[in-house]
Amino acid sequence: MRAIISVFDKTGIADFARGLSEMKVEILSTGGTQMVLSEAGIPVKPVSEVTGYSEILGGRVKTLHPAIHGGILARRSDSGHMAELKKHKIQPVDLVVVNLYPFAQTACRPDASLEETLEMIDVGGPTMLRAAAKNYQDVVVLVDPKDYPMVLAELRGAQGVSPATRRKLAAKAFEHTAFYDAQIANYLRPEGSIFPDELTVPLKRMQELRYGENPHQAAAFYLDASTSALPPGVATAKQLHGKQLSYNNSFDLDAAWSAAIDFAVPAVAIVKHGNPCGLACANSIVEAFRRALATDPKSAYGGAVGINRVVDEPTAQEIAQVFFEDLIAPGFTEGALEVLRSRRDLRVMVVGDDWESRRKSVVGIPGLDFKRVLGGFLVQERDVNLEGSISTDVVTKREPTLEEVTDLLFAWRAVKHVRSNAIVLARKLALVGVGAGQMSRVDSVELAIKKSGDRARGSVMASDAFFPFPDGIQAAADAGVTAVIQPGGSVRDQEVIRAANTAQMAMIFTYRRHFKH
Repeated sequence: MRAIISVFDKTGIADFARGLSEMKVEILSTGGTQMVLSEAGIPVKPVSEVTGYSEILGGRVKTLHPAIHGGILARRSDSGHMAELKKHKIQPVDLVVVNLYPFAQTACRPDASLEETLEMIDVGGPTMLRAAAKNYQDVVVLVDPKDYPMVLAELRGAQGVSPATRRKLAAKAFEHTAFYDAQIANYLRPEGSIFPDELTVPLKRMQELRYGENPHQAAAFYLDASTSALPPGVATAKQLHGKQLSYNNSFDLDAAWSAAIDFAVPAVAIVKHGNPCGLACANSIVEAFRRALATDPKSAYGGAVGINRVVDEPTAQEIAQVFFEDLIAPGFTEGALEVLRSRRDLRVMVVGDDWESRRKSVVGIPGLDFKRVLGGFLVQERDVNLEGSISTDVVTKREPTLEEVTDLLFAWRAVKHVRSNAIVLARKLALVGVGAGQMSRVDSVELAIKKSGDRARGSVMASDAFFPFPDGIQAAADAGVTAVIQPGGSVRDQEVIRAANTAQMAMIFTYRRHFKH
């Protein structure tokens, strides 16, 4: 029996190779792997002895040779194949153990040059993996050190490595090379080329979830490796406390975190079923939490909290007085963690207090949103707020006051995180009412007014899209709303503006829509 071992990740390789050697398996190897095995006292033969050629082109060509690939690809049940091997004095290869150069790790380094990154594109490794996986009925292929013990155990058995295990490992090898190639394609894709004819998204399973949207649905959380570095968020957060995440927990945590970090000042977002039911900014996190909770305390029950600053003990004490399922923040003081861990039903996730610098250092293709439909995916750019990228034209007779402008800009940033049709009412940098997911815009206005109660009087309103009729403006005016921010663009804009003027409301057009379905 003959094996080729050529790995960049040397984890467990000496013990695995020693186990093979004890079973009288001849081991071929290259470069650094050969050195590691030799230093461990394991008999190993250089690949160059088999090919008759030394490594050339600085190590770019080592295993690309018929003596290697013929031995991997030959079908043992094909007498013609075996006769050709005998004719060319090629011995079969029964086991291929390969993992690849760290392309992604190199590409995400700010100081990595193009030349250095290109050198991390493995050629010989994927070629051997694909060849071995194609011929998996005769060749065992290994890419993951975690599979070494299982394969050793089966090799020691009377039947050897089972057909089921061989097939599973072959699928894993193809998944690995496809993932690797997708990362390279994303790196090389020209800037601005967002939607190529063929798009492969490399995903890496982070964890299995308790269940999906409902308990009868299985679910898992995958990391998106289509960029060279992951943005800070739920995907990279560490769980400090609480039971295992479910699909809905993860979704709401992401929504809460995304809303909170959209603000530069201290901010707290409370999310329930994907929609903010509380959002506020303040000079301190504890005050921002109080004001966010005041938006809609009833809906906040059992929700997810996102905070864009390190959580201190006073804030933790107030959070612990309410039933929340999930909490995410850049960090927690020791006192805060002690308080929060007293709530057994609360999941606590930490992103890391370097999140701002990590967010700014993310490189690669622009972030994409994917929505599953039957038979395919809808793919779009993420809806991001770029500072200074929107116009703000006052279209009414009355100009908004400075206080109204401040609240309008807060509300405009907040409404982006609410499901369409989306309406928010805000006052003093806090939401006081939210209308989400209604089929009619005026229904969303009326829902936001109902949620806000008396707090609607003196508030401002933001709408994620234009008002198709003046009825939404009239309803807001009747409730005491004083100013509105919206994209504009309706064929009835003039009617809408006239309604605002009649009510002596101020109105700003942004010319940008924020639908979120």
